Amino acid sequence: MTAHILVTNDDGVNSPGLLALKQALEAVGQVTVFAPDRNWSAAGHSKTMHKPLRIHRVTLADGSPAYSTNGAPSDCVGLALLGAIPQPPDLVVSGINQGGNLGHDITYSGTVAGAMEAVVGGVPAIAVSLDAREWADFAAVTAAVARLARLILANGLPPNLLFNVNAPPIPSVQVKGIVVTRLGQRVYRDVLIERADPKGQPYYWIGGEPPSGVVENGTDIGAVANGYISITPLSMDMTAHSFMDTLHTWLALPIDH
Repeated sequence: MTAHILVTNDDGVNSPGLLALKQALEAVGQVTVFAPDRNWSAAGHSKTMHKPLRIHRVTLADGSPAYSTNGAPSDCVGLALLGAIPQPPDLVVSGINQGGNLGHDITYSGTVAGAMEAVVGGVPAIAVSLDAREWADFAAVTAAVARLARLILANGLPPNLLFNVNAPPIPSVQVKGIVVTRLGQRVYRDVLIERADPKGQPYYWIGGEPPSGVVENGTDIGAVANGYISITPLSMDMTAHSFMDTLHTWLALPIDH
């Protein structure tokens, strides 16, 4: 039976990265696109519960049909898993995001959140990002994701696991290969910008330069910086297992009043 793949993103249903991903995965299985009707970058793993969600049929740039909603990427996946589309997916792929989702970015990322929502619902998932401010060549990253999709559909994934894929902002012919990595260390340069509205009341923007990161071998940041596509297996179990014994020791100590 043909596998059913759900494609979503956080850049919105009209994103070129979404279209490139959908077209590449059509060689792997039946693809349904269900994406937000606007940009939800840095939305994190949000869930809309304070207002109604609406679903619309839309047409992508290649003429194919898709679904969109006023909700977040995680809402798109949640709606699909709850029966808003005719057939439940065997795999969810979220992306291609414009900009990397590296290191601590995964806690902010709507792209990764879409994949996480799938895993919460018991469906394997991949999050995909291109570490570029301007859209570039998709060939290498879509080929890597199509290969991963085939492997997952053939072999499955353990519960609570997803793949986070990041590609460097270079032509596909210059990509050196694919490496398995751990999360790296992001360096943020956020700045608080205060301004006044016409009535003199202050309002704020969080601005600053784009984040950088510690270029270290074995990390997603190091791999992308050196021209490789990075695949990081992420676990939804964020328990710090290595610290549990220490915490037991702390709690066994007498209370110092």
